[in-house]
Amino acid sequence: MGVTVEAGDPSDLRADVLVVPVAEGADGVAEGLDERVRARCAELLSSGEATGEFAKTTIVHLDPDGPVKRVALAGLGRRVDADAVRTAVAGAAREASRVGGTIAYATSRSLPISAEEQSAAAAEGFVLGTYDPGQWRSKQRPRAGFERLVLVGGDAERGQRAARIARWVNRARDLANSPPNELTPEELAGRAQQYAEDAGNLQVEALGRAEIEELGMGSFAAVAQGAHNEPRLIVLRHDTEDARADLTLGLVGKAITFDTGGISLKPGLRMESMKGDMSGGAAVIAGMCALADLGVPVRAIAVVAATENMPGGGAYRPGDILRAMNGKTIEVINTDAEGRLVLADALWYAREQGATHLADFATLTGAMRLALGDLYAGMYANDDAWAEQILAAAEASGDHLCRLPLHPRYRRYVDSAFADMKNSSILKQGSPALAAEFLKEFAGEGPWAHLDIAGPAFIERSRGDYLWQAGGTGYGVRLIAELATRLAA
Repeated sequence: MGVTVEAGDPSDLRADVLVVPVAEGADGVAEGLDERVRARCAELLSSGEATGEFAKTTIVHLDPDGPVKRVALAGLGRRVDADAVRTAVAGAAREASRVGGTIAYATSRSLPISAEEQSAAAAEGFVLGTYDPGQWRSKQRPRAGFERLVLVGGDAERGQRAARIARWVNRARDLANSPPNELTPEELAGRAQQYAEDAGNLQVEALGRAEIEELGMGSFAAVAQGAHNEPRLIVLRHDTEDARADLTLGLVGKAITFDTGGISLKPGLRMESMKGDMSGGAAVIAGMCALADLGVPVRAIAVVAATENMPGGGAYRPGDILRAMNGKTIEVINTDAEGRLVLADALWYAREQGATHLADFATLTGAMRLALGDLYAGMYANDDAWAEQILAAAEASGDHLCRLPLHPRYRRYVDSAFADMKNSSILKQGSPALAAEFLKEFAGEGPWAHLDIAGPAFIERSRGDYLWQAGGTGYGVRLIAELATRLAA
């Protein structure tokens, strides 16, 4: 969406829809607005026709020939934060999708978040909230489309930057929502190349099956051996002259473009959502493009392991013993625990290529979704300082994250009688933790964090906020852009 984001003055505002944020329990609206607009808003609130309840939007007409044609009173709820503003603008834009033209957001100094934060959140809410996942319909729904977002009393620069990142989030969503017959590993590599060209200052290569095997990636290659569509190891590199010499950010993404579970076949119910099992890889690709597009002065490398996980005569089996790139051997207990197998080789490769600080993004365990739902991802890390940097970036970006304990005694869950370790456990205990302990064996020396994004990366229903559309959410792109920006500071 090529919408223009700009700042505006209340005195000369012209808009087809003006979004006025209202906190629950508040008796007033944003200061500085035209007196007629303020009076109409006060009337709607006092009558109960409009409310400050979270995610509730009331749109009324003012004057079809006036400078502001409609006002949208958007509820923020009692917890007023950036998510509330994102949701307010997304809801108003959704409700007014047939109107088009100019939508404006009235920045309020009375809210507990700054005008700069409101500007960024409003831009994000607009871009993310107007995303349409139904791109494969033969007939598109009628929508006028907005051309401008005006931040009344806001910060245009912050808004423009946020909108720019949000557009990359939507491109990650495009990848996650693409059907698996269309988005094969080879096609994902092609899209990564296209995205990188759009972003600029990125080098991309895609290694095929023979090169993967030549590198000794026996773990990754085993997962790929049952699929007709060929695997790809997608590598993106970003460098600038003013980047820190002592830091190379390493981003690793799981990209199972369709996951049947392999021989350990998944249940058929909702298997169609397994096209989203490449959401970690999508986030890493789009996140790298976002930081390159923004010109963040940081050296970074992204490694995305892309394959299907299919059953068949050539598929890997429970009981197989694999040799990973770092020489360690793995007994396969469950072929549906394939994500950690492809990540194992990708992590080691990223470290070999010079990554000093690693973070992997993966829709890895259903247990993480059960524990944290669709709002928070879970993180395990081997370095407290690195974990704190990622957590701070997550909270600032809106990609919410919770750190969970990584303890060496969890390692016993993946002990094997026949190999160095096994890829799963028959015990119904601590599956996200044992997956993290498994991955730790391949993270090499230096700070590393594992982000299990199974809950918020691909949702089956509306989240009730600015991410109201089912499917891919692009979780991780904003986090990556924020983290890289902080590392470059």
